[in-house]
Amino acid sequence: MGVLSNTATYETIKVRFEDDICFIQIDRPDANNAINDSLVEEFSNVLNQCEDTAKIVVVEGSPEVFCFGADFKGIQESLENGGQHQEQNPEPMYDLWMKLASGPYVSIAHVRGKANAGGIGFVAACDIVLCEERAVFSLSELLFGLMPACVLPFLIRKMGFSKAHYMTLMTQPISAKQAYDWGLVDAYEDKSENLLRKHLLRLRLLSKDGVARYKSYMNRLNDFPETSKAHALAANIEVFSDQNNLDKIARFVKTGQFPWEGG
Repeated sequence: MGVLSNTATYETIKVRFEDDICFIQIDRPDANNAINDSLVEEFSNVLNQCEDTAKIVVVEGSPEVFCFGADFKGIQESLENGGQHQEQNPEPMYDLWMKLASGPYVSIAHVRGKANAGGIGFVAACDIVLCEERAVFSLSELLFGLMPACVLPFLIRKMGFSKAHYMTLMTQPISAKQAYDWGLVDAYEDKSENLLRKHLLRLRLLSKDGVARYKSYMNRLNDFPETSKAHALAANIEVFSDQNNLDKIARFVKTGQFPWEGG
């Protein structure tokens, strides 16, 4: 099969096709690869292309940060420009993760560096999670009065209710080994690029039709993210509409201080 071309240019991601493998790199280096509306839209558009063209989708970040979650700076700027935070719509982001979880391709999260908050949504939504040994995973939302509402249905499906609950409450980063032991990560090693290469060599043996049928079947066996969607969206809107939470975000962006720190 020849190399597929992708001539589109993007502001928040880098995309390349190698035969029937699509590599999507989150590319917002000045914002810790945080999630904004443009990222969700561009990422979703590429996944729509992958429905027909890709057998495997690899999701990556930078060597230092995979994805750090919601764009707090963007939220703060919208508050300053408009006087009040416009109620966000988390559905496009949730639907993006649903595409990774249920699309007719094998989705792989290749994690290097830090994955936090909404970044864990990208991780947990993927079929396979590979990471380097120094990668760390965290859910920091409750520190700001928020919750990983949209992440949790995917995370619970991936690693179980108990560990997802514990990880949410503790808010502390966990290591690659701990993430592996808890079922969030499928494999890790020091040189994760080699690990990814080995997985791709094997996965390339599968047929796209076979993958599509299998993914459809598996998502009928475990449709927890789909059945949880309405609750997740409502909870997300609730916490991001709370002015007290927005004040904590604004203070953190301006001063770097967490809610429990003085000043």
